[in-house]
Amino acid sequence: MTDRSDDKGTTDKLKGKAKEMVGKVTGDRRKEQEGKTDQAKGKTKETFDDVKGKAKGVGDSLGNDRSGDR
Repeated sequence: MTDRSDDKGTTDKLKGKAKEMVGKVTGDRRKEQEGKTDQAKGKTKETFDDVKGKAKGVGDSLGNDRSGDR
């Protein structure tokens, strides 16, 4: 399931990794921490999208099961 929110999570992770590396190279601990935070934010968005997709699948399955009862 690839959609805009998946792309946004990946973008946040990549942006965060870049910030973290810049922070490490320059010795800027704050930038390094910002990068780690961005990566965590991206991972959270991806996880949320996965759960949302699975919940939709379960909902669809339950909806299909009940349609036969009507």
